[in-house]
Amino acid sequence: MADSTIATNRKATHLYEILETYEAGLVLTGAEIKAIRAHKVSLAGSYGRLLGNGPDQDPELFWVGGTITVPGEDATRSRKLLLHRKEIGRLIGKLTEKGLTLIPLSLYLKRGRAKLEVGLGRGRKAHDKRDVIKARESRREIDRHTKTA
Repeated sequence: MADSTIATNRKATHLYEILETYEAGLVLTGAEIKAIRAHKVSLAGSYGRLLGNGPDQDPELFWVGGTITVPGEDATRSRKLLLHRKEIGRLIGKLTEKGLTLIPLSLYLKRGRAKLEVGLGRGRKAHDKRDVIKARESRREIDRHTKTA
């Protein structure tokens, strides 16, 4: 079975500057994986959150606000992200920095397993967004002129 993208968060690269990306597994129920395979998923408005950072608890990452439409179940419940311990440790240090957050970028199937690509990002200001749009437009204009020449 080939890998296939189920959902992407198209606004993420516009609203955030993505610094690093990670591939995380998800803890799901059987009905949820069936809904993912049926493309009944939305990443809009979701984010990653660190929970259980007490002295006697192992820290865990959760996907909060993502929607998987399953009849008879809570569509927006928090789902645990599965990452290596070293990656979680690195993310804890980064997430405690001011202004950094964990943003889901895409949800896809890899060898039959649901994977969530998450990015460590910093929010962009309005003027930064305009600069990015301006640079993209100028690149398109240059490509258009070089293609015709």
